[in-house]
Amino acid sequence: MSRRVVRQSKFRHVFGQAAKADQAYEDIRVSKVTWDSSFCAVNPKFLAIIVEAGGGGAFIVLPLAKTGRVDKNYPLVTGHTAPVLDIDWCPHNDNVIASASDDTTIMVWQIPDYTPMRNITEPIITLEGHSKRVGILSWHPTARNVLLTAGGDNVIIIWNVGTGEVLLSLDDMHPDVIHSVCWNSNGSLLATTCKDKTLRIIDPRKGQVVAERFAAHEGMRPMRAVFTRQGHIFTTGFTRMSQRELGLWDPNNFEEPVALQEMDTSNGVLLPFYDPDSSIVYLCGKGDSSIRYFEITDEPPFVHYLNTFSSKEPQRGMGFMPKRGLDVSKCEIARFYKLHERKCEPIIMTVPRKSDLFQDDLYPDTPGPEPALEADEWLSGQDAEPVLISLRDGYVPPKHRELRVTKRNILDVRPPSGPRHSQSASDAPLSQHTLETLLEEIKALRERVQAQEQRITALENMLCELVDGTD
Repeated sequence: MSRRVVRQSKFRHVFGQAAKADQAYEDIRVSKVTWDSSFCAVNPKFLAIIVEAGGGGAFIVLPLAKTGRVDKNYPLVTGHTAPVLDIDWCPHNDNVIASASDDTTIMVWQIPDYTPMRNITEPIITLEGHSKRVGILSWHPTARNVLLTAGGDNVIIIWNVGTGEVLLSLDDMHPDVIHSVCWNSNGSLLATTCKDKTLRIIDPRKGQVVAERFAAHEGMRPMRAVFTRQGHIFTTGFTRMSQRELGLWDPNNFEEPVALQEMDTSNGVLLPFYDPDSSIVYLCGKGDSSIRYFEITDEPPFVHYLNTFSSKEPQRGMGFMPKRGLDVSKCEIARFYKLHERKCEPIIMTVPRKSDLFQDDLYPDTPGPEPALEADEWLSGQDAEPVLISLRDGYVPPKHRELRVTKRNILDVRPPSGPRHSQSASDAPLSQHTLETLLEEIKALRERVQAQEQRITALENMLCELVDGTD
C-alpha cells in the first residue's frame, strides 16, 4: 500500500482570524462606487478608506490605534470634485498618500501625525495629465517620489511627485481600458492587463512591450496580474464559461502557462495580494466572504492551495499591511483590513509556533522605508533592489517626514550648478504648506475661543438682568 507523501512547507498551517470586536473600526460609510480597486490602503501608522461623500470624493485617514466607533464628524481628506477611485500610501514616507479620482486628477497629500481639527482640503500637489477618470495608482518600489497612474484614456503616466513633472507617458500601448498595473521588485518592468484580454510586460523607460500574451484567461471579465519574486507573473481571471481562474506564467515563454487552475463560479474579480517574503498569494474577491491563499514554489504544481479564511459578511474592499507593520512576536505573516458596509475589520494570518523567540525563517529581511534611488537616477536607466531592513527587534515607524515639492521652472533649462545633494525629507525644514496648515488651525481655535467668550458675556448680561429684575 503506497503512502501519500505530504508536501513539506512551513506555511501549511497558516490560519486566519478576525480581530476582536473592539479592534475593529466602526461607523465608517464605505464608498459604494462601482470600481474594482481595493478602496483601502494601510501602512504601519495609518488606515485610509474611501468613503461616501456628497458633492465630491473623499477618504478617511485613521491612526491605526484609533479603533472602535469613529465619530461621524471625524475630519476627512476632501478635495476631489468627483468620487475617489483608488488610494495608495507612499512606500518611502508613511505620512504621504496619493488619491486618484473620477475628476481626472491625482492628488498627493501630507497626513499629519496629530488628528486635524477640520477636513484636509489642500493637497501638497495636484497632478493633471489624464483626459478621463484615473482609476489605478502605484508608487515605484525603489525610487523616491515616483508615482504611476493609469486612466480611462488608456494612458499610463509616470510622475515625479517631488517636482510635479511627467517623467514618462505610455500612450500607444493599450487599445482599451487598463484593468491592472504592477511593478516588478526593482521597478524596471511593468505587468499590465487590459480589456483587450492581453497580458503585457512593459519596459517603461524604453517605451516597449517586451512580452505579451493574448487571452491568458479567455473570459471577458477583468484580469489581474502581479509579479512573483521568481520573476513569474501570477494572474487571476475568468474562463470562457465565467469560471474564476488563476494562472502562473513565465514571461520568457508565454506560449504555455506554468500553471492554470479553475476555481469557482462567481462574478467578483479576484484581487491578488502577493507577499514576496513567503511567496504566498492571497486572493480576495469583491463580494466574497472568504480569503483563499496559495503558496507559489518551484515544484509542480507550482501553485499550492494552503487554506481558506471564511466569514459570514461579504467584503467591499481590502487593505494589505506591508510586512514591516506586522507583529513578529505573534508570528503574524499577513494582516488584512476587510471593509464591510459600515466598518473595517482586521484579519490576522498567523503561523502557529510554540517558541516565543524571533522566527527568522518566517521573517527574512524585508523592504524598509528608505528609497534606493532618486527619481532622475531611475529615469536615466539605473536599477536597484529595495533597501532591506531586519524585523528582529520589531519596526518603529519614523516620525513625521515632510514631502517637499519643488516645481521646476520649465523656461529655465540650465542644469543645476554644483554637485547634486539630495536632502532627506527628515532633514527638510517645515514647508510653506505645513506652516499655512498650522496657522489655519491656530486661527480657527482663536475664532472658537472668541465665540465662546462672546457667549459667556451674553449669558452674564442675562444673569445680571434677571438679578436686577428680582430686586
